[in-house]
Amino acid sequence: MSEHDDKRAEENGGTRAEQRDGSGESGNRLRKELPQEVAAAESADQDTPEPEPAPDLEPEPEVAPEPRLTGRQRLVQGLWPPRVSRAQLIVALLLFGLGFGLAVQVASNSDSDSALRGARQEDLVRILDELDDRTQRLEDEKQGLEKQRDELENSSDQAEEARRQTIEKERQLGILAGTVAAQGPGITMTIEDTKGTVESDMLLDAVQELRAAGAEAIQVNGVRVVAGTYLTDSGKGVSVDGNKINAPYRFKVIGKSQDLEPALNIPGGVVQTLEKEQATVTVQRSTKIVVDALRAAKRPDYARSSSQ
Repeated sequence: MSEHDDKRAEENGGTRAEQRDGSGESGNRLRKELPQEVAAAESADQDTPEPEPAPDLEPEPEVAPEPRLTGRQRLVQGLWPPRVSRAQLIVALLLFGLGFGLAVQVASNSDSDSALRGARQEDLVRILDELDDRTQRLEDEKQGLEKQRDELENSSDQAEEARRQTIEKERQLGILAGTVAAQGPGITMTIEDTKGTVESDMLLDAVQELRAAGAEAIQVNGVRVVAGTYLTDSGKGVSVDGNKINAPYRFKVIGKSQDLEPALNIPGGVVQTLEKEQATVTVQRSTKIVVDALRAAKRPDYARSSSQ
């Protein structure tokens, strides 16, 4: 190697050494200038906690598929709970009221049917006999009117026959109006009311039942019963046309006793109703009943005979 080469090598080596020394001095200078930042970075690296492992998550429970609903179950879910609007509520109340009214009407109409349904065979036979007797009375009345018409048409002295029939009719109307006394076969009904439970409407039912059975004259405790008679409650007693009467209530009735007594004793009739009120009812037949209580004949204020 020549001297020229040795010098170049020394120069190159010196240059490399100087470069190393220069880089070392620059590095030391940088370390001296940034000691705090490097330390802070190192401490931050040391203080930074290591990331904790994620906790093990429990597996979510598997959701069972919902069972399929049947048609009936879907219908029930659609109807319940009910979703009622105001209009639907009003309609429901109206229908309820209508149904209740119909039920009450049917129950009231079936009272008589239920009474007959529970009656004994003897009672049913007696009711049929009473209906037959009423039919016979109406037929007799019809025949009597036809006989009067024939007598008027066939009489040689029609004026005299008309006068005789008029007198007879007046007597009959006088009995019905209570202006004349009457006597004949019939019954006596006595009602003992020791509990004070008999009311005027019960006695009125008895009067109406007797009239329906063919009673021609009725007298209650000395008061004549006529077409316009009314009964009201009066304290512990009953008032008949304004005349107060007290128990025992005694009915004198003229008519066919075979019709009058069964009419009072039918199932659910007058006697059973009074006995339910703890009253004692006695019915006696008689061949002669005298009805002597009279009513004053009242002249009508406005009505006049059309022949005048």
